[in-house]
Amino acid sequence: MSTAPGAAVAQGESCAALEFLAFTLGEEEYGVDIQKVQELRRYETVTRIANAPDFIKGVVNLRGIIVPIVDMRIKFDLGAPNYDQFTVVIILNLAGRVMGMVVDSVSDVVTLTGEQIRPAPDMGAGLDVGYMTGLGVLGDRMLILTDIDKLMSSAEMGVIDALAA
Repeated sequence: MSTAPGAAVAQGESCAALEFLAFTLGEEEYGVDIQKVQELRRYETVTRIANAPDFIKGVVNLRGIIVPIVDMRIKFDLGAPNYDQFTVVIILNLAGRVMGMVVDSVSDVVTLTGEQIRPAPDMGAGLDVGYMTGLGVLGDRMLILTDIDKLMSSAEMGVIDALAA
């Protein structure tokens, strides 16, 4: 059975190893499909857009492309962001759209096999974890694996498309 990169893998199912870029937000570590990552940049001042949601910090000009920047700490309601020398903007390419995602830090690229990926837990109706594809387990280390396309939902992407136009 073939599994698309970033797709959920049933526990114990064997497949080719998948690579994730590991990043931190607060005390938690997340992983995003490395194939969605275009580049890493340090955080720079952005051009604010009036009436944009709080999590959209603004836009930057990246070699002639206007790129919306989303602060994941604000999006996940993890408290006030602190921009320092470790703050990174992950530039993503999502279905032909280029956007940036501000995270606290980036640690490494992690390779996970099907045996190391557990299904996303069922958290009940009160908590939306639809953006999770699973949990990557590496010994004592656990990565929250994200479906970045789902995370940047179509309603939000509509806002981001309008900003980039």
